[in-house]
Amino acid sequence: MCSAVVYGQRPALAATRPSSKWTIRFSTFGASMAQTGQVWRHGSLPKPLRDAHGHPRLFGSQVPRSGRAVTMRARGAVASTDMQAMGLPAPPKRICILVEPSPFTYVCGYMNRYRNTIRYLKELGCEVLIVTPGKSVASTDDSQRQPEEFCGAKVVEAMSFAFPWYAKLPLTFGLSPRIYKEVKSFQPNIVHCTSPGTMILAGLLYARLLKVPLVYAYHTHVPDYMPRYNMQLLVPALWRVLQYFHRAAALTLVTSGVMKGVLERAAVAPPAAIQVWKKGVCCDTFNPRFASEEARRKMLGSHGEGPLLLCVGRLGVEKNLTFLKDVLKGVPGARLALVGDGPERAALEAHFAGTATTFVGMLHGAELAAAYASADVFVMPSESETLGFVVLESMASGTPVVAVEAGGIPDILCKPGVTGFLYRSGDVAAAVAAVQKLVANDQLRAQVAAAAREEVGLWDWRAATQYLLQYQYPMAIAAAAAAGLGRKQAALAAGPTPALA
Repeated sequence: MCSAVVYGQRPALAATRPSSKWTIRFSTFGASMAQTGQVWRHGSLPKPLRDAHGHPRLFGSQVPRSGRAVTMRARGAVASTDMQAMGLPAPPKRICILVEPSPFTYVCGYMNRYRNTIRYLKELGCEVLIVTPGKSVASTDDSQRQPEEFCGAKVVEAMSFAFPWYAKLPLTFGLSPRIYKEVKSFQPNIVHCTSPGTMILAGLLYARLLKVPLVYAYHTHVPDYMPRYNMQLLVPALWRVLQYFHRAAALTLVTSGVMKGVLERAAVAPPAAIQVWKKGVCCDTFNPRFASEEARRKMLGSHGEGPLLLCVGRLGVEKNLTFLKDVLKGVPGARLALVGDGPERAALEAHFAGTATTFVGMLHGAELAAAYASADVFVMPSESETLGFVVLESMASGTPVVAVEAGGIPDILCKPGVTGFLYRSGDVAAAVAAVQKLVANDQLRAQVAAAAREEVGLWDWRAATQYLLQYQYPMAIAAAAAAGLGRKQAALAAGPTPALA
């Protein structure tokens, strides 16, 4: 399950043995690995070098924790992807991360991704600076105040404003002399900025002023959300904005192979400059051992015992939660628990009136882990997820998942019928059949739960962060240097590659 920025080389047709040394050939910011002969392009790689989605891969479920001596085999030849053999520069040691909304005070899908990435970057010996939205000028709510540091990384708070369509979502432009002074004095080797968002301009501006590589991480598929908020006329303009900014970056990270394909088809950036940021989930935080009768009673509410279906996430129109009413009706005796909050809560409460549905509200930490582990089936109707961390968390908690075959979810439930069940968009009958199959068969439910937890155990935050640091960031540095940006950064950190013990 490891997508790499590595493009193999077809051996020369001549009888001479191909050189084992890798060089780099660039097209704008898009890098591809080559030797002397013809390059295997994305999609034309031989099967040993492609994963199930046709993406370049490394063998093994993860990058080894040593960070070295990974090998690929093609047509009997062995090519080392050790960093020196790949011709990549050393990993950056000082990383500036611009992230909105805040992963410290705003509950969203990538909260755990950024918290764990920061944690393990620090453990790998990196210095990290985070710029993120704080409280707004007019706000008296101190709950939006950011911590001064997180896991030893300094946090810089930027003044925020409320998103017009969702007042609880704090955003920021991140543009001010104060913030630029902080970023400049930090002397980053690379700037990592979330996208889409209002901070996207600050990321580009600061990277250009400091002459360092820029990496955008694409998390929220806003073009898919906009029609649901009656803004479909603005979608073409948004795609043009995304193309402008992402083509200026050295690398675009996405959360799934599906989303990589979406951005490639939209020509947001060169295909080789769009890479999948490996998944991760903490199997200690989300674990079947946290199942509890107390958590189950809370989710059942006043509806009494019965098959308990669970959905966790923001209560927004884009999450397609109304679909669950038909699923609930199709499963005799079933109850539904919705964990989360959002702008559509009142409308959803009216929609589910008269059904066995409990609106649990926001849960965090141990309460959230217990909720996942105490349900019978997790149902995911959202068709706009770039990844779907709640699916990963449910799998880690030992609760089988039934999810729509859309967005990045098929990348997670890559073994349908074994690690979970998928249904096609709008197919209520298929969703109901999958849920009924699970609730009616305790043995099947246990088998799927065990297989799902084993699968998700391969996605470790430590390995994901090491791969980001030692392969994807260096690829961005090399691409920027080849394009005439951040040349000095490509020669930084001549010492040994950081590695976790």
